[in-house]
Amino acid sequence: MGLRKGDEAPNFTLYDDRRKPFELASLRGKKHVVLLFFPGAFTSVCTTELNMVNNDLEAFGPDTQVVGISTDSPFVLAEFKKVHGLRFPLLSDHDAEVCAAYGAKYNRDFTPMQLDRIARRAAFVVDKKGRVQYAEVLENAGELPDLEAIKALVAEL
Repeated sequence: MGLRKGDEAPNFTLYDDRRKPFELASLRGKKHVVLLFFPGAFTSVCTTELNMVNNDLEAFGPDTQVVGISTDSPFVLAEFKKVHGLRFPLLSDHDAEVCAAYGAKYNRDFTPMQLDRIARRAAFVVDKKGRVQYAEVLENAGELPDLEAIKALVAEL
């Protein structure tokens, strides 16, 4: 069961690519937040998605913080960010607890591999009040979230 528009976004604290804590609630009242869950750093579709976002980061507006979340370690995320020149935080949900809270975690039935510890490709927009305004969890990891719809929504908020 996933989150829907109007739900309160679960708060979390995760370590970022600099190994510093990032708490979602710290942005409440200050910025909207775009959460982009992705399966893995250095994979083709994830690299494409995050570079697309990075190349058009200004389109999300000054009142919005974009954040990438995967189950990769902060060390892997730091290297991924460096190699691609990403200008937004990447968070490590190593135990996939935040992925699960947002309904963005593969379950064991997906494959015999350990994919139940990997994020599904998903996108959420959390407004300044901490409410979910957009939720998209993709079944196919090869698909991209609707970035144009997300940019249009944050422009309206």
